[in-house]
Amino acid sequence: MGEQSLVVLRAVCSRKTTKKFANISGGTLVSQTEANSSIVISGTGLFTPSESISNEELVIAFNAYVDNYNQDNQDAIERGELEALSHSSEEFILKASGINSRYVLNKSGVLNPERLAPEIPERSNDEQSIQCEIAVFAAKQAMENANKNPEDIDGVIVACSNMQRAYPAVAIEVQQALGIQGFAFDMNVACSSATFGLQTARDSVLAGSARSILVVNPEICSAHLAWQDRDCHFIFGDVATASVVERAETATSDNQWEILSTRLQTTFSNNIRNNFGFLNRTDESGIGARDKLFMQNGRKVFKEVVPMVAQMISEHIADESISVLKLKRMWLHQANLSMNLLISKKVLGREATEEEAPVILNEYANTSSAGSVIAFHKYNQDMEPGETGVICSFGAGYSAGTVIVRKR
Repeated sequence: MGEQSLVVLRAVCSRKTTKKFANISGGTLVSQTEANSSIVISGTGLFTPSESISNEELVIAFNAYVDNYNQDNQDAIERGELEALSHSSEEFILKASGINSRYVLNKSGVLNPERLAPEIPERSNDEQSIQCEIAVFAAKQAMENANKNPEDIDGVIVACSNMQRAYPAVAIEVQQALGIQGFAFDMNVACSSATFGLQTARDSVLAGSARSILVVNPEICSAHLAWQDRDCHFIFGDVATASVVERAETATSDNQWEILSTRLQTTFSNNIRNNFGFLNRTDESGIGARDKLFMQNGRKVFKEVVPMVAQMISEHIADESISVLKLKRMWLHQANLSMNLLISKKVLGREATEEEAPVILNEYANTSSAGSVIAFHKYNQDMEPGETGVICSFGAGYSAGTVIVRKR
């Protein structure tokens, strides 16, 4: 990947003017001095589905599907018109990904060899959508941890890899369900959505557009995974995470993290792709085709993304005059264990310990944008004031985001 293909977006780190901004929720004016203003993550939340699928369970269902397919298509396979499918195995999944299990909203549908897809019934327009429901659960926990009420929040960003619908924005539905005034919008940067959402929230608060922003990452990855594909049937799980971003002077929680700097990067690639969209109905030949679900060229992704992300982290901390020796923790995107091990090794110049690069992938699998936030949510309580870490996500696009934080 050439340097000219990279687009690097850097957050403005300091302001020198004092302005008055309208408080969206109340209509009153608040004065804010932007110079040296600190923005913090003051609370995080996590929704974990009640149902989990082990590798053993998944392999049994997948192999039953393979046997049925090969039997039903035996004649075509013998004529060379179709290729026989191959079994999966627990050993293959663990070696390829480091995943042991995954949480899903519906287990029975995924484990039905005749279906291999979750069963999530449609709801009426008068009911809360399933994506809103899990988002609200994580959001309430994040707001409780941040000591925030709905009237304290001015904006909601739902940032995730797949939205349940085109419009109205799921974020506006979440906003209504929580009783928040102000504004809300959806954003999708695939697996990097959380860090892109955190920078957007930070910039909004820093600029005075809002006092605090709620960033929610409701990922229903089981619905866009091709469970019939041996190369990827084990990758994803479902979850929702949430973060509250606000000014340090308004933060009252016991666990605050100053956002020292953020950085975003994108470069176009077809190696991770999902072509599902509203235009599908305009060409019937593509309806239900394999490319309408998650697809990736895993080897190319590994080869191209690992050095890109490792360099991005190293350059970002160097630009902020943070020694790698002072980098206490890396909360990395949880897509593949080998990728994380190699990225952390390239950054540190040695193998990372479990404390330096915590892993939740084995239990949760790849949860797209939520993975790095799960790691941050679960593994930050032991850090001391002044210690520094980086939240990093990366994925389709290619896209990547780094958020350097310091414990207050």
